[in-house]
Amino acid sequence: MANSSAKFGKPAIEHSNPLARTLLEKLDYDQLTNCMRCGFCLPACPTFNETGMEPASPRGRIAMMKAAVDGLMVPDQQFEDQMNLCLGCRACEPACPADVKYGQLIEQTKEAIEEHAHHSAPVKVMRKTLFKGVFPKRGSLKLLGGSLAFYQKSGLQKIARGTGIMKLFPKHLAEMESILPPATSKGVVEQLGTFYAAKGEKVGTVAMFRGCIMDVMFAGTNVNTVELLSAAGFDVHIPDAQVCCGALHAHSGEMNDARALAKVNIEVFKKLGVDYVVSNAGGCGALLVEYDHLLEQDEQYREDAKWFAERVIDVSALLVEKGNPLQFAEQEAAQEGVKVTYQDSCHLRNVMKGSSAPRVLMKKVANTEYIEMVDADRCCGSAGVYNVVQPEMAGSILEHKMEHANNTQASYMLTSNPGCLLQMKLGIEKHQPEQTMKAMHIVDFLHERMISSK
Repeated sequence: MANSSAKFGKPAIEHSNPLARTLLEKLDYDQLTNCMRCGFCLPACPTFNETGMEPASPRGRIAMMKAAVDGLMVPDQQFEDQMNLCLGCRACEPACPADVKYGQLIEQTKEAIEEHAHHSAPVKVMRKTLFKGVFPKRGSLKLLGGSLAFYQKSGLQKIARGTGIMKLFPKHLAEMESILPPATSKGVVEQLGTFYAAKGEKVGTVAMFRGCIMDVMFAGTNVNTVELLSAAGFDVHIPDAQVCCGALHAHSGEMNDARALAKVNIEVFKKLGVDYVVSNAGGCGALLVEYDHLLEQDEQYREDAKWFAERVIDVSALLVEKGNPLQFAEQEAAQEGVKVTYQDSCHLRNVMKGSSAPRVLMKKVANTEYIEMVDADRCCGSAGVYNVVQPEMAGSILEHKMEHANNTQASYMLTSNPGCLLQMKLGIEKHQPEQTMKAMHIVDFLHERMISSK
């Protein structure tokens, strides 16, 4: 009979189901039993709000995890489907009075599921190509960026759209292709080098985490990040040997690969001895700040992982809390009160606790009116690659998000994460708001309007 209390440890059950055995091995049973089934997480959960179904809530998913571990249910396809339906936005964590680490539980569950997954041949090839051949390797990322740039600039993109070739792809993929930003093979290091000196009075030394896709699709944002930090008084290192943070791997159950990437980054950044490791992508930052948890069982890297995690900070928070004051002025000076709104990055808000700093910075821009969007803290449906693998749910969430966005009548929709940015671009493209609206990363918005440091 299964033990019902965490003080007795994990239940002593011999599972006949392979997935159940792996779940028993990997899941933190203390966290499973910490859930009080109070339901505070329900209104915070996007998938529960969309479906109204208990299994699509954090409480419901934890109940299924525990039932599988306790031998009360066999983790079947429906179990896997509900776990994969989770966005991983972690909005349930701030709402939980028992401080249940749901994000850790869902990653442990997905890791177990992936160990027993039976993917089709094309999916196997795609996962191996992306997770092992592209994201971890800078050379492959540069090739990807260069290939996309050629596609966009050579006329092939116009031909593909004009001839209707894109109609051969699933609708959601064709929609995403339509809003991709200009790609490049020349990231921030190629443009600025590996060190960028502070301007004016120096207040600290930081290292920038450039990301993988971020440095291919949003290299300009990385460059603008460095220049903002410099203007605020920071010497900025951009180590070229850094690799992908591992977030996409962790969210997809590839935890061993995520740990391997974390070790590389820890070694690279530890050598620099910087005050802070700066992220401009909420999704990356949320895993970086939890490298200590990711490697807590690794005796060799445990202490260094803690050193690293303690120094991770979002660029907005660093500018507000530690940087020299910056002045910003709205470009459209002829207009009165340009309206600006903001979509929270779930991981920046719920994991890094960084919801206030971006708002502080936006309100410093002269001649702007900040409009708080209803449910700005709700997930937009991007969630890494969620909008690609779960397009129906992601689309439904985006529809509700755009209702609130349109009601702000804002000219600018700002955010702090590349995935959110693309999702909001897609929403604007599909809805064509009455008030012309532009989606931007907050770094780009501020950089365009930066005057000088005091």
